[in-house]
This record gives sequence, structure tokens and C-alpha cells, in this order.
Amino acid sequence: MVIDPKQAPIQVAQVDMDAPDSPPANLARATSVLALVRMHGHPLGVIGTRLPAGSDLPTGLRTAACTQLGSQLAEHARRDWTGRDRRQPPTAAAAPLDPDPGADPAAPPCLRARAAVLADPPAVSVIIATRGRPRQLARALASLAALDYSRYEVLVVDNEPDGDATRLAAEHADGPVRYLRTRRRGVARAHNLGVLEATGSILAFTDDDVTVDRSWLAAIAETFADPQVGCVTGLIMPGELETPQQAMLERRGGYGKGFAAKVFPAPPGSPPDPGERLFPFTAGRMGSGANMAFDARLLRELGGFDPALGPGTPARAGEDLLALFRAAAAGRQVVYQPDALVWHHHRREPGALEAQALGYGIGLGAYLTSALVHEPRMLPAFLRLLPDGVRYALRNASKDQDDAAAWPRRLAALERRGLIRGPAAYAHSRWAARHPATVRSR
Repeated sequence: MVIDPKQAPIQVAQVDMDAPDSPPANLARATSVLALVRMHGHPLGVIGTRLPAGSDLPTGLRTAACTQLGSQLAEHARRDWTGRDRRQPPTAAAAPLDPDPGADPAAPPCLRARAAVLADPPAVSVIIATRGRPRQLARALASLAALDYSRYEVLVVDNEPDGDATRLAAEHADGPVRYLRTRRRGVARAHNLGVLEATGSILAFTDDDVTVDRSWLAAIAETFADPQVGCVTGLIMPGELETPQQAMLERRGGYGKGFAAKVFPAPPGSPPDPGERLFPFTAGRMGSGANMAFDARLLRELGGFDPALGPGTPARAGEDLLALFRAAAAGRQVVYQPDALVWHHHRREPGALEAQALGYGIGLGAYLTSALVHEPRMLPAFLRLLPDGVRYALRNASKDQDDAAAWPRRLAALERRGLIRGPAAYAHSRWAARHPATVRSR
């Protein structure tokens, strides 16, 4: 669906087609709605509709879901009926799955593998880097306390704190929360402290402006049941679309990567994808730092996150991209699992899009530079793919020009300008990391 920023505010909702009907919620006014549609908890797609005043919201959403996503709903029901793996493409000639002896026979077929994992779940450490946003942090921690998972801890890493508000938010939160602090600014540094202190065999990362779905960790743990998997990323939905800026960012592509599970690198025989030619340098196609998890041993073997990348440094972003890139370069699978769902509250203050566009561009250029610094053996592949990469970037730029409502030209220009500045920003950031008393990271 196409989001029109002019329709903001847009109400964000969700509807599970297999769940009991929600209580009536008659709308006081005509409302534009963006809704996530689920079955048995699995996200199947989004719908957009405008409901008139007096409409019952749950009924209107179910009707719109059947109209707009009828084929997806029917396909999910068919896979459950035949007992097939929902991650296989519809055209795959595969036999039904063998019953899992550890699975709950009362669970829907699509949830039996997860039920078996939850019977003896692996330990997960959730790491949140934060600085000066106690209200957002409290909201994120409240969602983590409601997780449908029995074996996890939450590590809140206060990044260069200037008061006690963050510590108090962590201490007053429900659930297994530990508070840590670091005096050196930078999200990557905060993450590395969390990696050092974490006890789980899986390390999950999210942000303080995110709320997580109840099944977030269950979906991550289910995916890690395959020992070839080194990293799992997940679906990121907008938590709100109250302003045109938030709607514009979501129309541009937001943070989500679709509703089909994907494995990187793609298995042999998969449909061709132009972005796959640039793998693993197009790390942003694999996921985002607001919703990613790593095998703890792998991440520690890779040395954690590059402290010269990410928010709080001159490089501004890219620490998540490098971690995804290095996991793939190490020969481990990166799996995008849409069932691992979180809700991101996009920035809404004036000037946020401009700062975000420039920061993304700088971070991308810095990440690519860092990738070659950490994995010099990838330089020949990078040079071989460079012409395709330029064409890919130009194609995306032309989309920006064709759809100015989604991403105005000034924002696209800021991204390109940032990309050019990225290598120098990374060099500056590395120098600043070695001379903290001389140059303070921004």
C-alpha cells in the first residue's frame, strides 16, 4: 500500500484474523488507518483503509483485510492444512513436515516448532543502549516485561549519562532488568559493554524508541534453532504515524523488510533479486539495529561492534550494518524473520528527516569504509561489484525523483552528500576514538 503523508495523522493498528473479536470501538471521526494483519500471530501484510465516523474499528479492519490480503490469508491457511513449512515458497515441491515429538499437538501447525523451542528456551540477553530518554526507555521496558518468554535478561546501558533519570527508569521497571553505564559516548561502545556483561547464548538488540511484540524473543529463539544461523533480524513496524514527517519516512520504506522470511545469502534456486548481486555489502537489506540478534559466541569472535561507527560518533550510523556484514562474511546465515516484530516510534520533531537523511548517508559511507578495514580480503569483491553498486544507487536516486512526495529531492541530495562524506567521517571517528581527551565524539 502507498502511504500519503498528507493524510497524517494515520492511526496504526493490528488485527489477528484468528483471534476472538475485539470489543466494539466506534470511531468518533473519519480515520485513516494503517493496520498489520496477522494470523496465529504471524504478520502477513499491512492494509490501508479510511473508515467513516461511527465505524466499528475491528470489523472494518477485518473486512479490509479480507479484501486486500485475501490471497495471503488463504495461503497461510493452506500451509497449516497441509502441515508445510510456512517459510518455503508457495511453488516449492516439498513434502509435509514430520511431526515434532516435542511440539504441543494442540498448537496450530505453524506454531508447533516454536512451542517445542519454548519448552526448553535458550537464554537471551536483550541489550538497549540509551541516553537521556527515560520516558521512551520506560515504554520499551514495559513491553519487554510483557514478553511471552521465560528465560531472558535486559541490560540497559546508559551512554554518557548526565543524571539519574535513566537509572531510575531501569530500576523501577518490571522484569529482569540490569542497569549499566559507560562514560564514553557512542552506541557501539554501549553495545560492547552489554556484550561483555551479557550471560545469554543469544544477544538481542533493540532501541529505547521501540516497543516489542510479546512473541519477539520466541520468534528469534525459534530461528536460532538452526545451528547455521549466526544472526536474526526482524520486522519493524511504525509505532505511530501522527505527523507528515513520520508518514514520509514510512512511505520511503521505513525500517521493515517485508513479510516473507529471507535467508542471506539466498539459497540456490531462489528467484533473482537485483540486490543479491551486491551481497554482502548491501547489509541494510538484511535488517536494522533496532531489531537484530546474534549468536553470542559469533559476535564476540568478531570483536563486537566497531566503536568508530554509529550514533554518538562523527560517523553517525552504520555499526549495525557492519555487524550484519561481518556475520555474513564469516560464513554464517543471516535470517530475516518477520515474526520477530517490533514497533518503532519514528522521530517527529522539526528537522528530524533532514538530520536522518544526512546521518544515513554518512553512516553508509562510513560502514563501507569500515567493512574494508575489518575485512580487507573483501576488497577484490568490492571493486568487482562497484559498477553494479553505482547503478543500484542511481536507480534508487531516480525513484526519489519520481516520487517527491515520498522523499523530497533535498533529502535524497543530503543522503548522497553524506555518502561522499562517509569515508572521511570514519577516519575522523577512528582518530577521535584513539584521542578521546583531544576530540570529543559528536
